[in-house]
Amino acid sequence: MLRFEAVRSASVRSVSVRIASLIRVVLFGAALAALAPAAFAQGADNYPSHPIKFIIPYGPGGATDIVARHLAARLGDVIGQPIIVENRPGASGNIALETVAKAAPDGYTLLVGNVSTNAINESTFAHLLKIKPSRDLVGITRLVEIPHVVAASTAFPPNNVSELIEYARQHPGKINYASAGLGSYPQLDMMRLAAATKTSMTHVPYKNGASGMVTALLTNECQVAFINLSSMLPQIKAGRVKVLADVAPERVPELPSIPTMAEQGYPGIGTNAWQALFAPAGTPKPVIDKIFKAVTEVMSRPDVREAMERAMMTISLSKSPEEFNDFVQAETRKWADFIRANNVRID
Repeated sequence: MLRFEAVRSASVRSVSVRIASLIRVVLFGAALAALAPAAFAQGADNYPSHPIKFIIPYGPGGATDIVARHLAARLGDVIGQPIIVENRPGASGNIALETVAKAAPDGYTLLVGNVSTNAINESTFAHLLKIKPSRDLVGITRLVEIPHVVAASTAFPPNNVSELIEYARQHPGKINYASAGLGSYPQLDMMRLAAATKTSMTHVPYKNGASGMVTALLTNECQVAFINLSSMLPQIKAGRVKVLADVAPERVPELPSIPTMAEQGYPGIGTNAWQALFAPAGTPKPVIDKIFKAVTEVMSRPDVREAMERAMMTISLSKSPEEFNDFVQAETRKWADFIRANNVRID
């Protein structure tokens, strides 16, 4: 009997010890949870403590790369850490999209994206993307908007949109048009024009974005393209490519003799694209707000505005990250409607 009581007492003591240990673990977890907001705030206060990386979805030389490098060169001084620019071209920008979406949400890996990567790809690559941009990335601010033109090789006979359409009708499928990748807005804009005019042209995508498109037009590998004026203006001024139409609502001062698409009878065809800054979803709001404030300060400087204007970019900052995210959601829905209505699918 005494032996039984001793064993039972030992057993009770063992259970008591385990319960006490469990209580300590629960209390420790609760304490950590209580401290988490303070730790988050402290982390935001100390941000950034090491270099920040800008991921670019295309190769060097295109509009996205240009605006990223202008911003990076000045932002480091304002925010207190160097900004490293890294080009990750390929898969119509999806490699860069997925890289940033899967990065730690700490504000150290950011995406300089645009209407193609962050509003169009979600629909055109819905069955291929491993992430969902509207869910897995959070917008910080719009940076610039860029006018576009319909540019052509100097070896291509047409000199305006009417002549382009007539040539396409006489040579179905024989005109190559360049784009920044499958599903990019230069492809969708040309699809719009082809559908409106009942013509057929051959699509040639370039993973390096606008820089690949420029080379294609210079070598006559492609004869025509919707392309941003920022990437193309030096070649236009040098007479190495020609312009068939201006996509902007009104003629741009740099090309006063070039009629707009609307003037040539095709209003609403063509995209004046935006470029913007994004972070992985879940990045703390204080960090987002700190980046937004620093970027706004840099992009509001007169010298930056002048540099952007020389590069044919109009600074178009958002009022807040919240306003910008609403804008991106609206853009994503708009392009989804177009893609669905036209049965666009990228395999």
